[in-house]
Amino acid sequence: MALPKVVGIETEYGIVVRGVADANPITSSSLLVNAYLGQYTDKIAWDFEDETPGIDARGYRAFDAMPPEVESHLANAVLTNGARFYVDHAHPEISTPECRDVLEAVVFDRAGEEIMRRAMAAANAALPNGEVVVYKNNSDGKGNSYGCHENYLLARELPFGRLVSQITPHFVTRQLICGAGKVGCESPGVSAKQVPYQLSQRADFFEEEVGLETTVKRPIVNTRDEPHCDSQKYRRLHVIVGDANMAEVSTFLKLGTTSILLAMIEDDELGDDLSLHDPVCDIRAVSFDPTLRALVTLKDRRKMTGLDMQWELLRRARVYQETHGLECLGDEGIGKLVLERWQEALTGLEGDRFTVSHMIDWVAKERVLQAFQERHDIGWNDAKMRVLDLQYHDVRPERSVSARAGLERLTADEDVDRAVHFPPLTTRAYFRGRCLDKFADDIVTANWDSLVFDTGHNSLRRVPMMEPLRGTEAHVGRLIDESDTANELLRKLGA
Repeated sequence: MALPKVVGIETEYGIVVRGVADANPITSSSLLVNAYLGQYTDKIAWDFEDETPGIDARGYRAFDAMPPEVESHLANAVLTNGARFYVDHAHPEISTPECRDVLEAVVFDRAGEEIMRRAMAAANAALPNGEVVVYKNNSDGKGNSYGCHENYLLARELPFGRLVSQITPHFVTRQLICGAGKVGCESPGVSAKQVPYQLSQRADFFEEEVGLETTVKRPIVNTRDEPHCDSQKYRRLHVIVGDANMAEVSTFLKLGTTSILLAMIEDDELGDDLSLHDPVCDIRAVSFDPTLRALVTLKDRRKMTGLDMQWELLRRARVYQETHGLECLGDEGIGKLVLERWQEALTGLEGDRFTVSHMIDWVAKERVLQAFQERHDIGWNDAKMRVLDLQYHDVRPERSVSARAGLERLTADEDVDRAVHFPPLTTRAYFRGRCLDKFADDIVTANWDSLVFDTGHNSLRRVPMMEPLRGTEAHVGRLIDESDTANELLRKLGA
C-alpha cells in the first residue's frame, strides 16, 4: 500500500528594497529574516549536520554539492510552528512544516505569507528611509527564476525509473490547474510578441527531463535524494517544477493531484504508459498556449492536448479511489474533495475558462489583465502589463492584485493565524515546534530530523526524529505538557 503522503512546500520570495541605494538582495533578505526573528521568536540555528544535497537518486554523488555558503552563514532559523525561515541564495525562503494532509499544507503555506508580511513590517521599522517589499512569484522578468518546491514522502522501494516516467506527464500538464500565469516569455529565442501571456512562471526555465540541479539546467524531475528521515525506508520527492500560487485552490490541486498520482505509482496502479516523447518541449508548448489547444506527443506517437492528459489522469485516479481508497491523503474526504475540485477545474477549462477564475491563478490573472487592457486601450507588450503582473503577487493585502481578484478561500483567518506560531498536530513537526516554544533556551540547533539539546551536562544530546509520523500530539503531547524542563522531557523520552 502507498505510504501516507506527508507533504511540504518551500517558497522563495522575490525581494525589492526601495529608497536604499545599492541595496544588496542577500543582505536585504537577511535583514528581513532577522527582523522577524528579533520580534516574534527565539532564534534557533539550523543544523546542517545531516544535509546531503549532492546525493542523486540515480546512484550518483556530486561531492561538491554542499549547502551554499550563504545558507550556512546568514539568517537561518527554525520557527515554533515547525517551519524553517532563512536566506537561500539571494531570497528569503520559508519551508512549511511537514503536513499530513494537503488542506493543512495550504493553511501553513498561507501562514508563510503572513510571516512574510510581519517580517516586512519589522524590517521596515528598522529602515526609516527605505522599504522592503516581497512578492510570491517566480521570475524577475530579466531571465532569473526562483522556486516554489514541493516535497512528498515516498517508499524507498519504489523504482526511481518508474517514478520518473509515470509522473512526468502530470508535471508537464498540471500547469493547467496550478500555473500562476505570466506576461511575456523568457525562453531563449522566443519573443514576448510570440508569447504575450502564458500559463506558468517557471516553464521557461526547464532544460532537462531528469537531473540533480535546481538553479541551472533545471530538470522536470529532480533527483535529489535527501529524505530527511530514515533513508532505508523512505525517499523524499523534491519537486521543483511548480509555480508559487496566490490561489488557495491552485495550491490545493497542485499538492492533492500530485499526491494521488504518486500513491498510484507506488502501488503500480497508474495503468498504461503515458510517457512523453519530448517533455521539455511539451512543458513550454503547454504553457505558451492559453487556448489549451497545444498538443503533447507520447512516446508511442499518439498526440493529445494537456487538457486531454489531465482528464485521463483524473479518470485513472477515480478508478484508483474505487479500488484502493484515498486514505493515503490523510482523510478519505480530503481525497474525494481533490477529485471533485480537479473535475470542476477541468470542466471549466474545457468550456469558458473564466468560470474557474476564482480557482486558478493563471485564469484569474488573465481576466484582470484583459480588463486592464480594455480599460486603458493598451497591448500585452505595454510595460504597465508587467507591472500589474508583478502586483498580482504582492503579499501586502492593500497592494495585492490577487487579493482583489475574487479568489476562493479554503482557509480561515483564525487557522492561518494559529499556524503562524503553532505546528501541525499529526507529524513530527509537532515535537519540533512544541520543544522550540517551551524549551528554546535548552536547544542549540534543529533541523528536519533532529533536535540538539544542551541541558548543562558534559555533552550535547541529539534527539533523532527519523519517522515523519512520530512525534505527533498523540505521541508526545502529554509528555511535553507534563515536563517542566528539557531535562525532564529527555528523561521521559528515554524511558
